[in-house]
Amino acid sequence: MRGTTICCVRKDHCVSIAGDGQVTLGDTVIKHGARKVRSIRNHKILSGFAGSTADAMNLFERFESKLDEHGDNLTRAAVALAKDWRTDRYLRKLEAMMIVADHERTLIISGNGDVLEPDEDVATIGSGGGYARAAAMALVRHSGLTAAEIVQESMEVAANICIYTNTHIRVETLEYHCDN
Repeated sequence: MRGTTICCVRKDHCVSIAGDGQVTLGDTVIKHGARKVRSIRNHKILSGFAGSTADAMNLFERFESKLDEHGDNLTRAAVALAKDWRTDRYLRKLEAMMIVADHERTLIISGNGDVLEPDEDVATIGSGGGYARAAAMALVRHSGLTAAEIVQESMEVAANICIYTNTHIRVETLEYHCDN
């Protein structure tokens, strides 16, 4: 998936998610400061998207409606969204991926019907995801940085390598049990 990088890290009872702000159309940068990560549900759930902006907005709305249906249960809402995404003829055409996280888990949701919970406390998606993941995993293992500092640094590494990722980075962090 080209067009952005999202990085989520869980460390020391804290979860942070970061995304860059670059929006491209073909080989042209259209916007530098798009908001691709956000907190929802009174700052109890973090979410970020990679892919087509219009598709991602549609997915955000559908994910929130699944949270309504499932009493804010992150896992059940994610599985319901993935199921609809895979089986609905309209939704199958959406070109995006999402990371969602709450105080207990981090999930990657794809249009293939996947709901993945990473083994490590790092999840990434998008064109620079591999670069951000490598940096984040090294920082989680070998630094005393907080989750928010790790996602910031990891995104900067990705932005220096991936041409579809910029340094207009937004970080969202769940507040409870957080050292920030």
